[in-house]
Amino acid sequence: MLDTFEILTTSGVVLWSRTYAAVSPAVVNNFISDVFIEEKSAVAGTKDGASASANPPYKHDQHTLRWSFEKELGIIFVAVYRSLLHLSWIDKLVDNIRTIFVNLYGDQLKKPNVTLIQCAKFDDYFDQQLQELEKTGSKSDSKDVRAFQDEALSDDLSDMPPPLPGLVRGGRVPSNTNTSKQGDSDFDTSPNASRPTTPAVASHLLVAKPGPGGKMSRRARKLQNTNSAPASSGDEASVKRTKAKLAKKGRKWDADGLADEEDDVQLDFSASKATSDSETEAGRRPAVEEVDASTWGSTTKGKFVLRDLGDEVHSILASAEAKNSVSKTDTPTGLVGTGLSAIGGLFRNVVGGKVLTKEDLDKAMKGMEEHLLKKNVAREAAVRLCEGVEKELIGVKTGSFESINTRIQKAMEVSLTKMLTPTSSLDLLREIDSITSPPATSLRKARPYVMSIVGVNGVGKSTNLSKICFFLLQNKYKVLIAAGDTFRSGAVEQLAVHVRNLKELTQREGGKVELYQKGYGKDAAAVAKDAVAFAAQEGFDVVLIDTAGRRHNDQRLMSSLEKFAKFAQPDKILMVGEALVGTDSVAQAKNFNASFGAGRSLDGFIISKCDTVGDMVGTIVSIVHATNVPVLFVGVGQHYSDLRNFSVKWAVEKLLSSA
Repeated sequence: MLDTFEILTTSGVVLWSRTYAAVSPAVVNNFISDVFIEEKSAVAGTKDGASASANPPYKHDQHTLRWSFEKELGIIFVAVYRSLLHLSWIDKLVDNIRTIFVNLYGDQLKKPNVTLIQCAKFDDYFDQQLQELEKTGSKSDSKDVRAFQDEALSDDLSDMPPPLPGLVRGGRVPSNTNTSKQGDSDFDTSPNASRPTTPAVASHLLVAKPGPGGKMSRRARKLQNTNSAPASSGDEASVKRTKAKLAKKGRKWDADGLADEEDDVQLDFSASKATSDSETEAGRRPAVEEVDASTWGSTTKGKFVLRDLGDEVHSILASAEAKNSVSKTDTPTGLVGTGLSAIGGLFRNVVGGKVLTKEDLDKAMKGMEEHLLKKNVAREAAVRLCEGVEKELIGVKTGSFESINTRIQKAMEVSLTKMLTPTSSLDLLREIDSITSPPATSLRKARPYVMSIVGVNGVGKSTNLSKICFFLLQNKYKVLIAAGDTFRSGAVEQLAVHVRNLKELTQREGGKVELYQKGYGKDAAAVAKDAVAFAAQEGFDVVLIDTAGRRHNDQRLMSSLEKFAKFAQPDKILMVGEALVGTDSVAQAKNFNASFGAGRSLDGFIISKCDTVGDMVGTIVSIVHATNVPVLFVGVGQHYSDLRNFSVKWAVEKLLSSA
């Protein structure tokens, strides 16, 4: 799609480039000569640094160039692609790359006598933006193509002449010859599902000759003359047999509620069907596609670490957009717009050059509290957050209105960081290694690391457990998944499907994964205890225990968690919470945190479905404030690789964005 992308200075020095297809150097050279040196055409943006969409495209030698110019640094950003292609996302790519590059390397380029910079790591930022924009652009382009094809097809069908009376459509012979009275209603225009659907062609096939005098086939004449005669060939008989409706046979049940064996009907659909090796190789498709590890993590010092580069890029772009919006305003009231400026606008009545007091901040703090409530932050947490910001601002001497905005940002970041930052280490891989491979000086015996997942119904416990398992497989651990949900129908089968998929990925990624289950109706605590013993015997590194979903306000169901914690003795208990649940998350977190008995509580949260709430991530602040338990991971999709480390900076950016 994209041939090349270059970042170069006005003096001709190429700072960074990426080439996908060979492009003649004359293309970019002529562009620089015509636009920036000779100025043959009136090009918008060369002086004011306009976006790529505002600059007219430059075409040369069957190529189109979309570009943007950073006047302050004297840098040109150029994207080259074939003129025959229509890339709707190319302008966005040029603008985003310009913003990210200036943000990362702008300070270096501003230093005197600097012509080259080290920007080898910029490849990752470019690849992330290119993949993201290509994916979103292909979806929109495919919708446009489908709409165009549907419109063209409807035009073609409307231009087709209707079939003449007396003509047979699709090879079907009418029961009588007076077809002109019956019209088109006798013909079935719906496509046959057993053959390819080509309505534009199949609906206008002319087979028989027109008029009652036309010759009829031998079979048609026989059907017309002998209506009571049986079918003359196997074709008609097979059609009648397929159309005949079979009467449903009643199923017989015995006194124990089981199906009668005479019915010979298998009701256990979870049982695997025996198939030959040839059928398996020929007909069975892989359950999952291969996941590129570089798209969601990276290997550092021999450990696979979850990647959050996409969040970093989005944060850079959002900050740049907020700064541009602020710089375009001339009055203090214009600061109420985007990002941190939405809160900064609450201070428009505070004059500069004075020491801020509590009376000065009362109105602004009330507005900030309302802003946080709109982000799904619980009122108790919002009040605590505002109190922290107020303490940071009281006694501060304001220099100008812009400095107030900066101080608000710092104070908010400090207050959020204090609330969301954990008090202990969250390095999960280091904890696992300390248990499975303890140092000789500790005099501890190696054993499996046990982790359990709890939560209310339907939050995604099994799905997030599988994501964590896939993350551990990247680090070559041997994982045993224990089916501790012995109540919900299909829970064991669901984990079996996940394990089957993960096994296929294990063949390529390394590690080992198995499922430990004892069916339904068993004691979940006993199953968890037996799973830990089995893992220690078989040499597994990690045990992931799935549990049944339960309502947080049902004391009978919650009381069983204390027995579960005593039997399984997990090293880490993680609760899965939904990002879209709202302020009810506070009650859920408190009740689960207090259900494991004295001296035992939750060790962390996994916030699922973060990709569905946009910037309304107040649930994270609410549950951390209610329990003082940190957030470890956030779920951003339904695939095994859609798991990210929790970033405090990401949460701050979301909470302070405009509502």
